[in-house]
Amino acid sequence: MQLMSDLEFAQSCVKGDKQSWIEFLSRYSHLIYNYIYSVLAVKGRNFSDHQVEDIYQEIFHALIKDNYKKLSTYQGKNNCSLASWLRQVTINFSIDYLRRFKSTISIDAENEGGFSLQDTLASLSMGAVEFLNDQDRRKTLHECIDLLDTDEQYFMELFLEQGLTLELIRDHLKLNRGAVDMRKSRVFQKLRDCFKNKGFRLDFLK
Repeated sequence: MQLMSDLEFAQSCVKGDKQSWIEFLSRYSHLIYNYIYSVLAVKGRNFSDHQVEDIYQEIFHALIKDNYKKLSTYQGKNNCSLASWLRQVTINFSIDYLRRFKSTISIDAENEGGFSLQDTLASLSMGAVEFLNDQDRRKTLHECIDLLDTDEQYFMELFLEQGLTLELIRDHLKLNRGAVDMRKSRVFQKLRDCFKNKGFRLDFLK
């Protein structure tokens, strides 16, 4: 018997095949839990099993509501596996959950190593020190970060707040180096464009 592709398998679930959905739960539940814990671990805080379960239930509710509308958006484009697609869905939902408690990345809050996002930004360029001493610009940076997509905010968490290298981010997100470089370039360009629209320049993010 020929095995179904990921797309065929997902479509079988969407069509309401009970055996396929049972297999979906068996195959991906543990993986989704692991992705949730991975995102929460980046925050450097302890989260209860109840909070993890809340995120897990939200993800599955989103996948199946309105006749599996969310799951039906998986198309397997660019050879994207169902597991990779679910990883991105999980990252987005986990970050959205965290943002209910904290609306944006804190510039001043310290991570476990005792360094803040402000320290990391300042280390990128001496020009950032003067930039961060301006209250209006600091406020604008908060606002611009808050406008980023959830996956882009997660990149900011990893690269700037947590100080991970691009190599570590690549391993963490299971992306190739080219994809990570493109994400960094896209995020930094969005921040620069946002600042330009607000009448500032943001030259130290390269």
